[in-house]
Amino acid sequence: MTEENGPIFDKEKSSSYKSEPCDSRNCNALSTTERGCDEAKGVCKYRYSYGDKSFTRGDVATETISIGSASGSPVSFPGTVFGCGYNNGGNFDENGSGIIGLGGGNLSLISQLGSSISNKFSYCLSHKSSTMNSTSVINLGTSSIPSGASNVSDVVSTPLVDKEPQTYYYLTLEAISVGNTKIPYTSSMYYPNDDGVSSAATKGNIIIDSGTTLTLLESGFYDSFGAAVEESVTGAKRVSDPQGLLSHCFKSGSAEIGLPEMTVHFSGADVRLSALNAFVKMSEDMVCLSMIPTNEVAITNEVAIYGNFAQMDFLVGYDLEARRVSFQRMDCSADL
Repeated sequence: MTEENGPIFDKEKSSSYKSEPCDSRNCNALSTTERGCDEAKGVCKYRYSYGDKSFTRGDVATETISIGSASGSPVSFPGTVFGCGYNNGGNFDENGSGIIGLGGGNLSLISQLGSSISNKFSYCLSHKSSTMNSTSVINLGTSSIPSGASNVSDVVSTPLVDKEPQTYYYLTLEAISVGNTKIPYTSSMYYPNDDGVSSAATKGNIIIDSGTTLTLLESGFYDSFGAAVEESVTGAKRVSDPQGLLSHCFKSGSAEIGLPEMTVHFSGADVRLSALNAFVKMSEDMVCLSMIPTNEVAITNEVAIYGNFAQMDFLVGYDLEARRVSFQRMDCSADL
């Protein structure tokens, strides 16, 4: 189990805490593999695991949550469904209080708040190389969406594609440029159309996820992409990752490693990445590409994911009414 350094939530001291019955609508909103029932107490139980093998188990309940606002006064939301975890393990931060659900599922915080936040939210993830005390920011509501009002950079937007399961946010990746070489993104994944006939995925071929560290790209595309990266890196030779996870690592002698510029071409949005978005520094003389092929990870159906390294120092806005995601380059370690 993971021990939490911060204060523990004591439901016995709350007058607004309420356990969910096993036959409640909220309990049944969980899949059969995610829910259970304490028959003796009639309390709905949940169990949830993540891709990195972290897990949480506990009671499904409702509670009044309060969130800070731009006005300085917190806003309260009574009857919010949450999981009161008693058994949590894996890669959870011991200084954190839990995990917030930002997906499109029925019981995610975003779905529950819905119209209260105008179905809009954004986050700005500060890079690990920034000051140690910097924190990332999440914003809820209309004012959270990138507007281009600042002169940091222009805002680019790409459509959200409606697909199942709805808990994920699907975008369309068209190509990635490495320097001046533009590599079209090809997908071997097949999905059923409305008529039941399967076809190769073009729209919605990648998931954007703030909780996955690395970017995962389809194996067939990655061969050409990785070769272009290797050809573009200067002042270093390719070596193996000592940890055995990352595919393309480069080590220099005395020269500074020259890393290529990259642009991710989503439908209608060209997102230019910095070296910190595309590479991770392993040591003073070694860097690795923070993108790997899907077949090197134990993920069902080789799902492509746009991970959080690629999103750092961007204000990423989700407009769930207009069905689009926006990107604006920003220093996320600064006060926003």
